[in-house]
Amino acid sequence: MVTIALYNLKGGVGKTAAAINLAYLSAKQGYKTLVWDLDPQGSSSFYLGAEASVKNEAKKILNGEMDLASAIQQSAYEHLDIIPADLSARHADILLSEMKQSKKKIASLLSTIKKDYDVVFLDCPPGISVLHDAVFSGIDWILMPNIPTTLSIRSFESVLQYFKENDLDASKLKCFFSMVDHRKNLHHEVINTFYKDKLFFKSYIPYLSDVEKMGVHESPLETFAASSYAAQCYQDLWKEIKQRCIN
Repeated sequence: MVTIALYNLKGGVGKTAAAINLAYLSAKQGYKTLVWDLDPQGSSSFYLGAEASVKNEAKKILNGEMDLASAIQQSAYEHLDIIPADLSARHADILLSEMKQSKKKIASLLSTIKKDYDVVFLDCPPGISVLHDAVFSGIDWILMPNIPTTLSIRSFESVLQYFKENDLDASKLKCFFSMVDHRKNLHHEVINTFYKDKLFFKSYIPYLSDVEKMGVHESPLETFAASSYAAQCYQDLWKEIKQRCIN
């Protein structure tokens, strides 16, 4: 089982859209795939039409009242399941801070389903906290979407520095550009700079209305705009991720 966290210090960078579209492509290719929504906003859950079936479900998973497997729901798509989020996920940091060996909690929970899935995507809330430390320590890869702007790149550099200062494995970090607007010279300049350093995947996700329409359709992009440029970009990104992180 390969575990991939979609994460960024900043919000609004296309993290959830990437989690859903990449998970859908994974499932479409026959990988038994799970999305674990850790963000109390529950956007991944919304896109896949899922709601927590038990009150305070996210909290109960973390404090051991509920098995991770019992929270799994089937989506409308073959090979694709989801663990939905609810507002109790906002208590994650408090719960984990009170636990011994909290950094091992996410890995411990995921170990209980390792025989059931090929790929697991974690949709993480923005920020850096006790929950994120558990994610950073407990998964195989951290996939960071970044808008090619000064502030977004600054957040990427802050995360990289955090990894170094806290003896975390920075080789887990894999990045790609998201919400790329070809009309903006700054976007081109930033992209070219970081491509030279080979820090980012070559594939990127454009800033297009088709991606925003996922909220209208409540579904992955390819289910309603399979021939779109944005859908092709997600397919290209998934190919790179497979080559470098899964195969």
